[in-house]
Amino acid sequence: MARVTVEDCLAKVPNRFELVVLASKRSKKIFKGQEPLVENYKNRPIVMALREIAAGKVWPEYE
Repeated sequence: MARVTVEDCLAKVPNRFELVVLASKRSKKIFKGQEPLVENYKNRPIVMALREIAAGKVWPEYE
């Protein structure tokens, strides 16, 4: 996956608002030091979070 698009992520998380919240929470965790679930550590945390979502490695948690 050379480039992550919103459409790639929306295939996994159909609600755009939920996608924004999920990407934000995951990028904060990566920024604080949690190990990314995808390779290519040169990207910014938000890009890595979107790559994880598009790869199906991160999904929303419902309470």
